Amino acid sequence: MDLFVILGEHQTMETERLILRPVSLNDTASLYEYASNIENTSHVYPTHLSTEETKEVIANYYLKAPLGKYGIVLKEENKLIGTIDLRIEPAHKRGEIGYVLNLNYAGKGYMTEAGLQLLHLAFDKLKLNQVKALHSTINPKSGQVMKRLGMKKIGVMPKNRIHKEKIVDDAIYVMTNTEYEEMKKAAH
Repeated sequence: MDLFVILGEHQTMETERLILRPVSLNDTASLYEYASNIENTSHVYPTHLSTEETKEVIANYYLKAPLGKYGIVLKEENKLIGTIDLRIEPAHKRGEIGYVLNLNYAGKGYMTEAGLQLLHLAFDKLKLNQVKALHSTINPKSGQVMKRLGMKKIGVMPKNRIHKEKIVDDAIYVMTNTEYEEMKKAAH
């Protein structure tokens, strides 16, 4: 089956504490709450200077091509607390995970919970061979999430990209379908 059809069939997913669903303009205030905080955006994207800018990002990024892009909604507050993406390369049967979380909700395991759901989607539903994630080496907390997901660090790409006018090195983490199956067996 076409991988984008499968993504379309899984635009909303639920975990114990979270709902992963498409981001909408109704999420503007919640997304702006953390996208306007320089501490929250320093490693991901430009800090939003207005709710108008947040609306434009939602429309041009999340609404324009929604497949594989999820708002992370905390069930108990019915509030968007972050986003997580699974960008796939169908020709190579691989994907890449990226995420950002409102720092007010950090340290509670929400990103790990959302990430595990995306690995389930990637390996059990999409039948991908590999999923990678990367983080700049000046953002080790993101790497901690990758480790908790069971991903393995395979190296560092020096001077990999320019981010906010700085040249950054990226640590690369990977999980294969074989490693995912082993992780699932070990959990049972």
